[in-house]
Amino acid sequence: MSEETPAPIAAARGDGRHTLTEAEGKELLASAGIDTPSFAVCADADAAVDAAEDIGYPVVVKVSSPAVTHKSDWAGGIGVAVGLDSADAVRDAADEILTTADERGIDADVLVEEAMDLDRGTEVIVGGIRDPSFGPVVLTGLGGVFTEIFEDTSHRIAPIDRAEARSAIEELQSLPLLEGYRGSEPADVDALADAIATVGDLVTEHPIAELDVNPVLATTDGVIALDALVVLEDH
Repeated sequence: MSEETPAPIAAARGDGRHTLTEAEGKELLASAGIDTPSFAVCADADAAVDAAEDIGYPVVVKVSSPAVTHKSDWAGGIGVAVGLDSADAVRDAADEILTTADERGIDADVLVEEAMDLDRGTEVIVGGIRDPSFGPVVLTGLGGVFTEIFEDTSHRIAPIDRAEARSAIEELQSLPLLEGYRGSEPADVDALADAIATVGDLVTEHPIAELDVNPVLATTDGVIALDALVVLEDH
């Protein structure tokens, strides 16, 4: 992996920001080889509808702003609209997000994204932090809404290789879900291990204080990052 400053980090630094937008976070992951859904960042509702037509329904519409890090909790839950299957639904969601942002004095766009079938796999969290005592640390565990409920995570000091990442996965109490539970398809654990190692590399090689990829959808044929929060170190 190149140690040159990736474009999304350079853009945030240039704007004097410590937080990347979700789109910038996903661009960073994609540049390192981690798959993401198709998406577009749009400045208005017309552009959002055009993007949805290009991506294909159903889509997800989210608020896109470095000022909003927890999108699903923002403005009473309007920051994320899922399962939108028509131009009218996309237009309404985009208008609501942009109007609310304007009322709150927030500079925001909308992110229009391909909707993924969560039943195809298991939601996993993959994260990295720069710990003041240990330096770069990478973690994985059960993701999505279950992250805080079960607190089933495993940690390693980064950088790590695929074998170390697999050992972290194998420590999880939720491992049976990834291996195929009651007839479900097993996840591609090697692909998940590669993603964990890649996140460790990103935190090791770049001025990243926190990198939170939650959820990662682990399926039988790979992994895909459905959300990304990246916080840069103070300079």
